[in-house]
Amino acid sequence: MGSWAWDHNAFYHRTLLRQLPQRCTRILEVGCGAGTLAAELARRADRVDAVDRSPEMIEAARRVVPDNVECTRADILEHPLPEAAYDAVVSLTALHHMPLEQVLPRLAHTLRPGGVLAVIALPRADPVRELPAEVTAALGQRVFGLAFATLRATGRGSWYAHEPTHAAMPVVLDPPLTTRQVARRAGDILPGARVRRLVFWRYLLRWDKPGQLR
Repeated sequence: MGSWAWDHNAFYHRTLLRQLPQRCTRILEVGCGAGTLAAELARRADRVDAVDRSPEMIEAARRVVPDNVECTRADILEHPLPEAAYDAVVSLTALHHMPLEQVLPRLAHTLRPGGVLAVIALPRADPVRELPAEVTAALGQRVFGLAFATLRATGRGSWYAHEPTHAAMPVVLDPPLTTRQVARRAGDILPGARVRRLVFWRYLLRWDKPGQLR
C-alpha cells in the first residue's frame, strides 16, 4: 500500500451525515467497525446503538465512542430489533455482506415513521454501465491520495489516513450486486428507495419511511 492510499469510508462520512435529520433521538449503526462514524453520529443523537459482528471491531469501537453510544457484538440478521425505535438507521460498507431481501425489511421494521435509512456499500464492478465513474475513481484515487498524504506529512490533520484496525476489517473482494441490481432489488423491497453510484467504489442507498417523525 503506497503512501497515497487513503480511507474511502472516512471520506464518505459526511455524505451519510447529510442524509440524516438535524437532530435524532436514537440512531442505529449497522456494521460500526472501529467506531469512528459512531462517534460522529453521537453528536447528532441522544443515543446511538452501534452493532458489529466482529469482536475485534467492537473492542476497538468501545475505546473511542462517547457515553451515549452502546456498542454490541451481534449479527444484525439475528439480533432482536425493536419496532419503530430509530429516527435513522445508518450503515457504511457492511450491507454488501448480507442478502438485501433479509436485511432491508428488518431495518425498515426498526425505523420510526418518517425515519431515514442511509447506506453506503460496495457494488460489484459494472465497467460497461459505469465506465465514467470507474475512470474518474482511478484518476482521483491517486490525485486525492497524494494531496491527503502531503497534508498529513505537514501536520495538518489525519486527512483520511487508514485507522490502525484497518487490516482487521473484513473485506468482500467481489460484492454480489452491481449498483443497478441493488437499485432494482431495493426498490422492490422498499418502494421509493433511491440508489446512486458514488465515485470511489461505493453506492448510496437512501429510503425515507412513510409518515412523520414523532
